[in-house]
Amino acid sequence: MDTITNTSVPKLRVGVRLTYDHVRGVHVLLFPEGVVVPNSTATAVLELCDGATPVSGILTCLRSRYQGVQESDVLAVLARFGQRRVIEWT
Repeated sequence: MDTITNTSVPKLRVGVRLTYDHVRGVHVLLFPEGVVVPNSTATAVLELCDGATPVSGILTCLRSRYQGVQESDVLAVLARFGQRRVIEWT
């Protein structure tokens, strides 16, 4: 996706799974090409990539949980994981 807008709807690609590693005490993102340990910000965003919630809904949800959520930060996370082919757009 070239341009991410507030109406874009992200979801984890088929074969990608966000799970919690109880041994290490961190969330991990599992996909066929590897494993990524996302930071807490990225984890909060990825948990909301359900294929139904648009970017505007993700922002609203994050802002209800955390203070100081910047749209540019959320878009940067989504763009980065989009480039890594971890998420896709519906």
